[in-house]
Amino acid sequence: MAKEVLGKCPVCGSNTEITRISCYKCGTTIEGHFEVCKFCRLTPEQKSFIDAFIKCRGNIKEVEKELGISYPTVKNRLEDVAGALGHKTVSELQDTDKKKQVLDKLNNGEITVDEAIELLRN
Repeated sequence: MAKEVLGKCPVCGSNTEITRISCYKCGTTIEGHFEVCKFCRLTPEQKSFIDAFIKCRGNIKEVEKELGISYPTVKNRLEDVAGALGHKTVSELQDTDKKKQVLDKLNNGEITVDEAIELLRN
């Protein structure tokens, strides 16, 4: 079985980069700084979940059965993977929506600057 590229440093957890690529067939070697595929940065557990999710064609009920986990656990794992891939999480999207609503109220004169600051702090 082929070894996978480490997307995260096993010592500090930072993202890794590839600096050398070689061809098995012709022996060509290229050196430089190459980013690792974002899927390579997923943990083995996250990759396994994504594999099951795709196998089930995104049907959460089928994922529940396949992995023997509950609906909330499927949703949490999906959220975890989305965040690991660099996508905003549900809570980040909700925070962004809340901030937009506060700024819209401020812009429309419905609240004062002090009230807006207080709402954004909470």
